[in-house]
Amino acid sequence: MAACVCLVLPMPPFLDSFSAFSRAVSGAFGRPWHPFSLLLVMALWLTTLGNLPLWRAMWALTETHGLRTGLGLLGMGVIVFTATTVLLSLLVWPLWRKPLGVVLLMVAAANSYFMTAYGVVIDPSMMANTVQTDVREVRDLLSGSMLLVLMLGVVLPGAWWWRQPVQQWPAMRLLGRQLGLAAVALVLMMVVIWASFQDLASTMRNHKSLRYMVNPFNTVYASGRLLVGQTTQARMSLQPMGEDAAMANAGVPASPPLIVLVVGETVRAANFGLAGYARDTTPQLRQLQNSGELTYFSNVRSCGTNTQVSVPCMFSHLGREAQAKNDIPYENLLDVLQRAGMQVLWLDNQSGCKGVCDRVPNASTLTLKDPKLCPDGECFDEILLRVLPERLAELDKARPAGQPSAGTVVVLHQMGNHGPAYFKRTPADMKLYQPECRTNVLQDCPAQDIVNAYDNAVRYTDHFLGETVRWLKTQKRPTAMLYVSDHGESLGEKGLYLHGMPYMMAPQEQTHVPMALWMSKSLQKQNGWEANCWQKQAENALSHDHYFHSVLSLAQVKTRWQQPELDMFSACKAKPAQRG
Repeated sequence: MAACVCLVLPMPPFLDSFSAFSRAVSGAFGRPWHPFSLLLVMALWLTTLGNLPLWRAMWALTETHGLRTGLGLLGMGVIVFTATTVLLSLLVWPLWRKPLGVVLLMVAAANSYFMTAYGVVIDPSMMANTVQTDVREVRDLLSGSMLLVLMLGVVLPGAWWWRQPVQQWPAMRLLGRQLGLAAVALVLMMVVIWASFQDLASTMRNHKSLRYMVNPFNTVYASGRLLVGQTTQARMSLQPMGEDAAMANAGVPASPPLIVLVVGETVRAANFGLAGYARDTTPQLRQLQNSGELTYFSNVRSCGTNTQVSVPCMFSHLGREAQAKNDIPYENLLDVLQRAGMQVLWLDNQSGCKGVCDRVPNASTLTLKDPKLCPDGECFDEILLRVLPERLAELDKARPAGQPSAGTVVVLHQMGNHGPAYFKRTPADMKLYQPECRTNVLQDCPAQDIVNAYDNAVRYTDHFLGETVRWLKTQKRPTAMLYVSDHGESLGEKGLYLHGMPYMMAPQEQTHVPMALWMSKSLQKQNGWEANCWQKQAENALSHDHYFHSVLSLAQVKTRWQQPELDMFSACKAKPAQRG
């Protein structure tokens, strides 16, 4: 028989103490837990400690905390408790009781942390954004306070939950009793809702964010909506677009243009120098504007409040309202441009193109190693310009021999002002505003330090855009650059940080975004446009809804999908372009 040498490690002191407490509690009852008792303990935990942000928000809604306020909170507490009991009665069964309980603790703790720390709520778009989060973004969110919350809200109660013995009941008996418990809880919940309907309905109607703060229902609802939407789209075939796409004038341009579309990240108009901000965070763009080369569009609204929503919406023909209701997968702007004969390239310094670039050549900076531009495994946005010439050369080599190009459209997807670690987005020699917040726990920093770190990142975006224009000026063909941010950001106003609020309740800091256009005179002439004709739109109300149609016009691509009323170049007189 083989010998077995076993090493017994001592239990950490805090777990040893916790284990002793657990045994004492179990011993006090003298027998394993009744299934209902343990289920109700979990329901009580989730209702109280698991929903602290909800109770804090509701308490803050009124200045007078009298009897009516107390009764209102008590009624809401009973509703959440009974609803949670119904949910647990339907979901928690012996085979997966322990792991599911730990998952629920983790969901409640994580949601509570982010809602408290950043003022976000958990809705379907936030859940979609969470699913798309990459390793770099997760790393930026980790902090000591987050680990402490997970320890107190998941590890300790999770260890207790896992170790509890539970009475074993026959399956059919347990099924009947547990469904009966769900029915009783449901009836009690309906009675309380009926008794407090007037006050409850008014509160929920006037403060819509509360409905996305109830743990764990916010996650269950958001996950369900996301899963249903993805399943529906997966069952449907991709709908082609722009099968009639062609250059506006027959043939290939004498000088195929190069158009660079810069998709900004988390830059809000409120801190953009050209928008009238007190600080000159856009000195290079201002210089171009003063020389008459650049136009700033001052009244632009985003399609969403996070990248997962805004980027696909920008490149879609549908527009914000139709996109939000749409379950049909369509091709997008890049497919139409490519079908018209243009070369298309997507370069990404972010967490991906969210499906927009799936059918065109694309590349990410994730694996690049440049000691200056990619310290600590993350690249500054200038890396996009460093690799662009090489990628364009590869694009030309891949084009079939003898097939002319109608032009090239390049999308540069920035890291921009991605938070909460704004200080990481700026090289050390470009940190003009000091002191800056150098932690991802924004609530630990003075408000001005957060703004300083954010403004430094805006100023670096200005530098990046200035370098992009300088590079375009060296190209021996017509060129243009169109920049627009995907969404804005909250920097502590009204207790909100970051972004991702549901659009209907999002503050303007998260939806008012900067947009700027630079165009070479040769492209302007080739398009047959009068000087700066698009400036007539500079102060008009625009949005991401205009992006699809305006880029088609800029690239001189025609298709039946284009809507002239959403083309910001519609004021430009169409003259015969100089084509070969």
